[in-house]
Amino acid sequence: MKAIPYGRQAITQEDIGAVVNVLKSDYLTQGPAVSEFEIAFAKYIGVKYAIAVANGTAALHLCTLALNVKPGDKVITTPITFAASANCVRYAGGEVVFADIDPETYLLDIKGVEKLLQSHPTGTFKGIIPVDFAGRAVDLEAFHKLAKEYDCWIIEDACHAPGGYFSDSAGENQICGNGLYADLAIFSFHPVKHIASGEGGMITTNNEELYKKLLLLRTHGITKDANLLIQHHGGWYYEMQELGFNYRLSDIQAALGNSQLKRADEGLERRKEIAKKYNRAFENIQFIHGQSGVVDGHAYHLYIIEVDNRLGLYNYLRENNIFSQVHYIPVHLMPYYEQFGWKEGDCPMAERYYERCLSLPMFPTLTNAEQDYVIGTIKSYYE
Repeated sequence: MKAIPYGRQAITQEDIGAVVNVLKSDYLTQGPAVSEFEIAFAKYIGVKYAIAVANGTAALHLCTLALNVKPGDKVITTPITFAASANCVRYAGGEVVFADIDPETYLLDIKGVEKLLQSHPTGTFKGIIPVDFAGRAVDLEAFHKLAKEYDCWIIEDACHAPGGYFSDSAGENQICGNGLYADLAIFSFHPVKHIASGEGGMITTNNEELYKKLLLLRTHGITKDANLLIQHHGGWYYEMQELGFNYRLSDIQAALGNSQLKRADEGLERRKEIAKKYNRAFENIQFIHGQSGVVDGHAYHLYIIEVDNRLGLYNYLRENNIFSQVHYIPVHLMPYYEQFGWKEGDCPMAERYYERCLSLPMFPTLTNAEQDYVIGTIKSYYE
């Protein structure tokens, strides 16, 4: 069997054609392809505004700046995520406070967040960054209610979950990133994600004021908009009104992303089929202590199982050309965050999860034969 990674992009002839068209055009960056991608993505998510940026980390950073995170501001997030979900707060000088996960969902535990908020004076915490980890959507309606009570904003990290959703109290499906319950949401277009643009990210919101601020911050804080200029010397004139960054997405990347977006639903359905097969294969198996399972609205960026002797299985799979992965090492135990006093035992559910978790191959072009081989190899290790 050829090598099977945990994730893989799929590039079609249509994708290649879209990129070639841009290469033949007048614009490689700051051209029409970016706005076309933004409009199409906003429509797909069902949100008013979408802002394309260089990558998911840039998206997170810009969100913290747009929400005025300042040195000393405390923001709550999960330790089971990619480090950027926490680092964006540090970029703005804020303090990261980790709350534990729910061991059943692997998501930020709202009960733990509520305890944190209740045990500190109102105003101690400025915001919450829940993560739609592995593609499972956070119940943002519940988080929104809590955040409103304690005067916190919400950034939804939906990098794993384009097309994912949760059902609200009225039974309505709320698409990840639609802006109904979060101030801002972010997505990533890294090659192993649902939509690949090489590198790339998107911020979504229904808040026009935040949208305009993000547009400014994305491009050095510079504007040429005549309606915003303090002075106007002529057609060449521009002003730097904020300390922003060069976090733009190129037209080349936007064209690829937009082409991939057109078949996003097809890829999502295939991911769900793969998840169902994993779920059936590992149901009621003694060596499986937990798995992603079949969950309505799950976007399945990852399919995770929890096992004993994870290291042994990981090495055995690699010996058999299956390159599984671990998502993630708890962020609070990274040496950088340990300097702020975080230590083992602070988030016991996250730490227990890390001891046993393993992400299995999950991508739309995974064949049935390849998935059968993965399942059979795992079972053969324990048998």
